[in-house]
Amino acid sequence: MAQLRIAMAQVNPTVGDLDGNCRIVLDHARRAHEAGAHLAVFPELVVTGYPVEDLALRNSFVSASVKAVAALAERLADEGLGELPVAVGYLSRRVGVGERYGQPAGTPQNAFALLHCGRVEVGSAKHHLPNYGVFDEARHFVPGETLPVVRLHGVDVAFAVCEDLWQGGGPVAAARRARAGLLVTVNASPYERDKDNVRLELCQRRAREIGAAVGYVNMSGGQDELIFDGDSLIVDAEGELVARAPKFEEDLFVTDLALPAADGGVPPSEGPGEAVDGVRVVRHLLSGEPAEPYAPAPPVLTPRADPASDVGEVYRALVVGVRDYARKNGFGSVAVALSGGIDSALTTTVAVDALGADRVHVLLLPSRYSSEHSVSDAEELVKRQGVTSRTVAIAPIVAAFEEGLTLEGLAAENLQARVRGTLLMGLSNQEGHLVLATGNKSELATGYSTLYGDSVGGFAPIKDCWKTLVWELARWRNAEAERTGAPPPIPENSISKPPSAELRPDQLDTDSLPDYDLLDGLLDAYIGTDKGMRELTTDGYPPDLVERVIRMVDRAEYKRRQYPPGPKISSRNFGRDRRLPITNRWTPRS
Repeated sequence: MAQLRIAMAQVNPTVGDLDGNCRIVLDHARRAHEAGAHLAVFPELVVTGYPVEDLALRNSFVSASVKAVAALAERLADEGLGELPVAVGYLSRRVGVGERYGQPAGTPQNAFALLHCGRVEVGSAKHHLPNYGVFDEARHFVPGETLPVVRLHGVDVAFAVCEDLWQGGGPVAAARRARAGLLVTVNASPYERDKDNVRLELCQRRAREIGAAVGYVNMSGGQDELIFDGDSLIVDAEGELVARAPKFEEDLFVTDLALPAADGGVPPSEGPGEAVDGVRVVRHLLSGEPAEPYAPAPPVLTPRADPASDVGEVYRALVVGVRDYARKNGFGSVAVALSGGIDSALTTTVAVDALGADRVHVLLLPSRYSSEHSVSDAEELVKRQGVTSRTVAIAPIVAAFEEGLTLEGLAAENLQARVRGTLLMGLSNQEGHLVLATGNKSELATGYSTLYGDSVGGFAPIKDCWKTLVWELARWRNAEAERTGAPPPIPENSISKPPSAELRPDQLDTDSLPDYDLLDGLLDAYIGTDKGMRELTTDGYPPDLVERVIRMVDRAEYKRRQYPPGPKISSRNFGRDRRLPITNRWTPRS
């Protein structure tokens, strides 16, 4: 057996910030070198950030990425780190391929590079291009056709990119045929609920198939709707978990591995290599001799929370999403309309945990229909969390509108919401705050929101949370505070009282919507799994309720198109996951 010390860097790049992302790589490579690592590995497209979306179609951006990687290799060498092999993901182009529709000549590739001694020593590209859920890679890239196998300190190390591990055949089959001692995959795998052990089980399965250890390094941080949760890990050839990084944090974790020495009878060679399942194995030699024996350090094995209760992980994902969206887009503060209800209370609390109370500004905007307890609940939250607050009674403003335009019923209710939206956006323009919309997924699904009213904002922290999950998150956050000896941040009355928009006398959500416990289950089945009326009624939902809810969901698509982005935490969010036409007469009766 040969020893190999691998440093896996789950870092938080920003799309388009090539200079900043390269500085992140340089900093972590230096730390890896100081830790005595033989190999440093970074996530998929770390140089450009991920996902690059249609930036991949800009020739200038691809060229900048290629130049940045070459310059990064040189800078690593200039700073005394050239002997450390550094694996990075970047945007490259396939040489010799003509123009495809919508793509420039020299078609883009989701590429991998191994930097060593001041140059790009090894290069390849992602073979399997995902085109489902949030991924559009078949639109942006052409596939790679090689699997690099690098002999490093006497160990044959194969490298692949993200989806290449998720799909059988291709690079996986090639790694098995190449008799690699370690397969390293660079990843940008977004967070969603219940995904945690799916990655671990995948790595365990592939390790047993290949007969080799698997190292899986993932990105961390937020990028628009997507949250990358890290959770980088290593399993041995039998699939046993060796090391695991923390979730929702940047981290460099260093692991010592005992791996089978490469077969000396099969010398590494440059050239076309052998083809396996449409992928050519291309071998490279960096160092044939094993490392001098040393005492291995104990591996890092971050414990996981109880998988039966993942609400805390969802909460952390929301915090990361708000923090990085504000930071990466240059917002130093946020504004929230605080009503005293559960949605705005949770949104404010997430914002405080993400940014700090001094950077959260709340507006109390009571109307003539606001209950006394709503105002007092909002004031109590302000006192508990220490956010900056101001109160603007909207009744006189609404009255001024009503003098010029007579509105009744729903139109009059919506006017109040739109006055609040106007005040929020005015404050944003004046003081530079990012406005956080407070709508939840149940409201978005059914259209129970006011366009240009409570839907205004630049980011929507609980957009992908069903109303029932909003309550769970609030209770979890209060319980977490009590566990640490801190006062609960959310007033109990905001959690326990019946929800209401308070746009007319004695209004309750249940006047317009079914009970949320029933509604959310039905919505999740229709939206999350595309079940039709027949399947939903077979599941036990009343036919008239199914028809009513489907009608509400389908008619509200135009509202969702105009809603701000928000953190994706479910397997199917409103946004990148689910794209339906606004003009649509199809009714899913089957």
